[in-house]
Parts: sequence; structure tokens; C-alpha cells
Amino acid sequence: MPKAAPDATVAVLGASTNPERMSFKAVRLLKVRGYQPIPVHPAGHTVDDIPGVKSLDDLPAPPDTLTMYVNADISNTETDRILKLRPRRVIFNPGAENPGLADKLRDAGIEVVEHCTLVMLRQGEF
Repeated sequence: MPKAAPDATVAVLGASTNPERMSFKAVRLLKVRGYQPIPVHPAGHTVDDIPGVKSLDDLPAPPDTLTMYVNADISNTETDRILKLRPRRVIFNPGAENPGLADKLRDAGIEVVEHCTLVMLRQGEF
């Protein structure tokens, strides 16, 4: 699987303002590693000094990668937005797995990864 370029845009769906949450840690580590994270949460809050957006529809351009930190019930409501957005790949982090959505994304030619974004970043696999 090809890696993202160091300055690639990464949308973080379900980004939290709580520093203990994995989605917050992902935003922070993406920033530290030179990627351009965009927090996505209905509150549109800022995460680790990075302004967020309320919806995938609010992204200024399709991201290279969409990393998911929401459960299947929530991600199922985002299916049409994700397909319209057409990121190069979607990462389903532990707890965010959604086999039905993953199949739809693969069918649309979008790379699907089931892995932990933090582990991928730390091991140079991102």
C-alpha cells in the first residue's frame, strides 16, 4: 500500500478535544509528523490548535486520507459523503470497523485499511 506524502491532508472523523482520546492523539501526531490534519466533528471544534470543520462536506478539498474514529452507526450515516469526497484511502481505527462500508469503499476504488493510525505513524507505515 502506498504511503501518504509527508504534507498530505488527513481528515480525522470524530476528532476529540480530549487529550486522552486516540483521535486527539492522532491529530497531534499527524501535525508533528508534517501532515495536515483536519479535525471533523459536528461541534466543529479546534483540536490541538487546529481549526476543525463540522462535516466532511465542509472540507476545502478531498483529503489524501480519511481516518475514522467513529463507530459503524455513525460512519454508516457518512457513506454518501465519503463516496462523494473520494479520499485516496480510509483508515478504520480499532473500534471504528465497518465491514459493509469498507466493501462499498473498495467497490468505489478507495483503498481501505483496518489499522491504528497512531501505530502506523509510529512505525513509519502511514
